[in-house]
Order: sequence, then C-alpha cells, then structure tokens
Amino acid sequence: MNSPSDMASGAEATPTTALFQNDSGQLPLDTRRALVQLLSGPALDGRRHAKLWPVLLRDELAIRRQLAELFLELVIDRDTQVAFTRQADTGDLEAPLLLRRAQLTFIDSVLVLYLRHRLTQADAHCERAVVAIDEIEENLALYEKAASTDRAGFNKRIHASVEKVKKHNILQKIRASDDRYEISPTLKLLFSAEEIATLTQLYQSMAAGDLGKQPDGSAEDDAVNGEDA
Repeated sequence: MNSPSDMASGAEATPTTALFQNDSGQLPLDTRRALVQLLSGPALDGRRHAKLWPVLLRDELAIRRQLAELFLELVIDRDTQVAFTRQADTGDLEAPLLLRRAQLTFIDSVLVLYLRHRLTQADAHCERAVVAIDEIEENLALYEKAASTDRAGFNKRIHASVEKVKKHNILQKIRASDDRYEISPTLKLLFSAEEIATLTQLYQSMAAGDLGKQPDGSAEDDAVNGEDA
C-alpha cells in the first residue's frame, strides 16, 4: 500500500497541463496546436489560422524555447501576420537538420521571383496579391529562350512549377476560380530585397542570352521529415 508521501510524489510527477495518459508536456492545448502548425508548415497565417495567431504571440517565448530544442528558430512578421520556422544558424556546431531543402529548377526560380515582385506591388497598393495562370505564362515568356524548349514544352514546365509552389502553399487557390491564386505573404520573408535584386539581374541577363548556364537554387521547406536532403 502506498504511503501518503508516495502518493504526493506521484501527484507531483504529473503535470497539471497533462491532456492525455502519460502526457508529460507542459504547454496548454492551444499553444501545442500553434507549435504543431509551425512544424507541419509551411507557415502559421494569421488570416487562415485566426485562432492560433494570438496564441503564438501570447506564448512566443515558450514556443521559441521548444523550437530551439530542435535547432529551429521562429520567424514572425507581425505586419503581415505570418510566422514560420527555419533551421537555426548554429555556426560550427554540427546540428542535425530537421527541415528538408527543396531544389528549385530554373523555371521554379523565375516563377518564385515573379511572384515575389507581384507581392511587392500588391503591398505597395495595399491590395491582395492575386495572379492568374495566363498572367504567369505571359510574364515568364521572357525566359522561354533561356529554358531551351519549345512553347508547348515551356508552358508545361510552367504548370509543373505552379503545382510545386502550390504544394508549398506559396500559391493558394481562390474559391470559385479555376485559374486565379493568391500569393502567400510568407514568400516575402523567404527572400530579402538583396537576394531579389541579385536574382533579377541574373535572370534578365540569361533571358538576353548573356549567360548560358542555368543555376539551380534551393529553399527551405517548412515541413518536418527528419532528413537532410
């Protein structure tokens, strides 16, 4: 038979925040939901996740601590109400990578660059960043020669790239529309103004035929898979 002291000790070992059997977690339910959304990715969007956004701001420090345990850091843009995780800069420390990196083809890169510019334009006019498939095809036609393919093949590659960025939620389909998408504000956080300027100059040179090599890029995928790609 357990003594009163044993029973007290057992009670102390069970967190008051326990939500299920053998739960040793210390975060409340809504904070855990916000953390899971960040880890499952690609972002926590204040408009799409209206209930989780205030929770993230309220418990930002606790969430940052949990992410740091996994060598991740939290990025928050309070103006656009978007947050996501990325690998922490650990310097010379050989830390395991939890976020996989998605390789970008040439067409992927120019598509992302175009979407980033459209997002900047929309922000300047305080508008939603909405784009249609035919607009994408028209604006990327500049790079058809650099892609070394015919028109049909080029458009096919554009549509494949659109599907890729949709998968990463960079483009979000607008309801009641078959070919119009809203550009996620997350994209603004992934590429700095300096990176955009460098890529723009590089790809414009390629489109003009000044460069023959098509660089491949990579971007962090805001989803956890435990592999270093």
